[in-house]
Amino acid sequence: MDTLTQTPFGELLTAVVTPFDEDGAVDYGTFWRLTRYLADHGSDGIVVAGTTGESPTLSKVEKIALFKAAVDAVGDRATVVAGTGTYDTRESIELTRRAVDVGCDAVMAVTPYYSRPPQEGLYRHFTAIADASDVPVMLYNIPSRTARIIEVDTLVRLAAHERIVAVKDAVDDIDFTTSAIEALPADFAVYSGSDSMTRAICEAGGVGVVSVAAHLVGPQVRRLAHAARTGEIAEAAKLADALMPLFEALFVEPNPMPLKAALSATWGSVGDPRLPLIPADLGTTELVEQALEAAEAV
Repeated sequence: MDTLTQTPFGELLTAVVTPFDEDGAVDYGTFWRLTRYLADHGSDGIVVAGTTGESPTLSKVEKIALFKAAVDAVGDRATVVAGTGTYDTRESIELTRRAVDVGCDAVMAVTPYYSRPPQEGLYRHFTAIADASDVPVMLYNIPSRTARIIEVDTLVRLAAHERIVAVKDAVDDIDFTTSAIEALPADFAVYSGSDSMTRAICEAGGVGVVSVAAHLVGPQVRRLAHAARTGEIAEAAKLADALMPLFEALFVEPNPMPLKAALSATWGSVGDPRLPLIPADLGTTELVEQALEAAEAV
């Protein structure tokens, strides 16, 4: 699989947090500044209202406003990928159409959660979303959160759709991912959905990463993905070794709790997570800050 020409959204996309103010409302001004910052620090694209953006706690109105704000902030310098997938196909279609209306370049559709649909249900769900607009679709395969995996055969079926062009792979099983890459068409892009898997997935034929850590070390994460996918083994190993403590620290507690604490400490306040998530423990914050020092030095 020649992945070097297959990067539909670039090598590095950042799954951006949703900042909240002291009253718990979306802070669109801070979101605008943060997306600009990310585009200026290595991100080829921004994924809005994904896991890191606390999508389950966002209303449809808030999501659409965030999509619009992202387009306004970085539409001339980075790809805006709207997280429009939910566990309701009709709602996912509506959000997809609204995202396109406000100018988003692509959409990301997560595996429907809670209802645990069969593979045929997944196929029909994602196909309906792809049929609803003319923009590219990235699938989001994250069974640890959705209780359902998109199997390789289903990925292959979906890849036949002209607008389903990529998958964010957060399966965290390199054997599964390698099997998927080998089975999928050459023009279908596999992105790492876990920072800690970036090196392995890119070395196996993946094209890049949808990153959490890029909020803090975007240029380094971009270098890691590029080195791994272009065969610069020594450079990829050096970067992975330096970055891995940070990748792990950011998931000591549920994402984005540690990230929000670190961003507020090092970049600017992005507020606390919305319930049922809570602020990160002080020990977690200290762990992230220690790991960040080493990551920034590489």
